[in-house]
Amino acid sequence: MTISRLEFYECDNPKCRLRFPGYDGFPKNRRCPLCRSSIQSVASVVSSAEPGSSTCSLGGWKLEAMLDNIRSTWNVGSIFRTADGTGIRKIYLCGITPTPENHRVGKTALGAELNIPWEQNNNGVELISLLKVKGYRTWAVEDIPEAERLYDIEDEHGDAPTVLIVGNEVCGVDPGIIEMCDKVISIPMFGKKQSYNVAVAFGMAASFLLYRHSVSQGSFNILPKT
Repeated sequence: MTISRLEFYECDNPKCRLRFPGYDGFPKNRRCPLCRSSIQSVASVVSSAEPGSSTCSLGGWKLEAMLDNIRSTWNVGSIFRTADGTGIRKIYLCGITPTPENHRVGKTALGAELNIPWEQNNNGVELISLLKVKGYRTWAVEDIPEAERLYDIEDEHGDAPTVLIVGNEVCGVDPGIIEMCDKVISIPMFGKKQSYNVAVAFGMAASFLLYRHSVSQGSFNILPKT
């Protein structure tokens, strides 16, 4: 079991009073990052984590993910963390998507990249074609006129695994991939922007699909307790 302690510090300067977290080994003689005044420890948090300790039963949950031409290491790391939390079995990293071999991915993934199998492919269109031959259902998250709303997707029973696809932060999912997908999913929005950040959109879609799957199994017990 790994035990971690985080300290919270506060600046001694009454005109600043910045309060911020440190980390294991944070030198107590460090200065306030804003005004460079002295700081003091004001609180601490102790957490423990044991890999593989979750008692969550996924009950036939067969979701994998494909990241096609994601350019940001932050987004890739964030998606790895979400994938770990939602029980995704494997991640395919396609095109220019950085892999966990890039240390910047690990800075955001915080170890989640060690828990999930991943595979790098140069061509996402070729990969989708291969996965469909293997019997995968392919669902892309993209805001196009013919897309189905995420929250309106009907439950589909069956043992076929599903791959959830997200694409480039600017260009979206490759049109060649869209053409081959069984479903294209959009996430309703109220604001003026036309899309969510790709890591946020992935998290919303994966979390909702897991929730929907648990309901289709007639139980909420599939979801882990925190």
